[in-house]
Amino acid sequence: MKVLVIGATGKQGGQVARLLLSKGHEVRAFTRKPDSPEAHQLAALGALIATGDLEDPSSVERAARGVEVLFAMATPYEAGAEAETRQGINIADAAKSSTGYLVYNSVANADKKTGIPHFDSKWKVEEHIRKIGMDCAVIAPVYFMENLLARGIEGLKKGVYSSPLAADRKLQQIAVADVAAMSALAIENKSRFVGKRIDIAGDDLSGAEEAEILSRVIGRGVKYTRLPMEEMRKISYDWVKMYEWFTRVGYSADIKALHRDYPEVEWHTFEAWASQQDWNALLAPKAEPVAHGI
Repeated sequence: MKVLVIGATGKQGGQVARLLLSKGHEVRAFTRKPDSPEAHQLAALGALIATGDLEDPSSVERAARGVEVLFAMATPYEAGAEAETRQGINIADAAKSSTGYLVYNSVANADKKTGIPHFDSKWKVEEHIRKIGMDCAVIAPVYFMENLLARGIEGLKKGVYSSPLAADRKLQQIAVADVAAMSALAIENKSRFVGKRIDIAGDDLSGAEEAEILSRVIGRGVKYTRLPMEEMRKISYDWVKMYEWFTRVGYSADIKALHRDYPEVEWHTFEAWASQQDWNALLAPKAEPVAHGI
């Protein structure tokens, strides 16, 4: 199967591309940075690197010619939520004119009017996809377990795990590997997935439970602390809105049904995911720069 993977040099898209290549599919990896290490790694695995820009619909159309499926995701973290919506619409239009099937990665509960900017930006793309009548499957993950690695390592080095949620407030989470597996399943099984919007999650647990698991897996004590929302306001308005929604409402993926209906996916628990991380390397102190004097 020939698949165009948008976002192939990122974490989600990269895992999808590598998984598809391992299963013998022909992958075109769409990127603005063909000389990046990630692009070179994919090329070494057999991917065809397709250079383009999501702000240029014609470049997406060219890359999509002749493929059977287009996998796509976009992000608000480079140019903002409006750009994410615009780029997502460009992707959908290109898929409509160039191929017969789109697998779009959105976010869980984006269809529930959350008021969270990076949820709403994806929902606008979904609305456009329906408007143009594109054959599509929407895979909508909850909060990524990998966010801990991006934002929590420095705290863990001090034995602290923190977030703006109360210690007993549960939060559904998912491993990126499971997002990739579910996306690949949707790519390979159009008749099974087309027309569906599926919220996906692997576990549901509180910050206090996460700290207990991390203490056990890492082998050192980890204490959960609640981060004041004022601190989050210094970081991101978008994330403030998200954590406020987590506190009031939260995700509602049906984890039991997912595990029953899609046994092909490994569906990592948080503990299983944490057990696969190299904590010795992640928590190792950074080397101090060496001073060179005369």
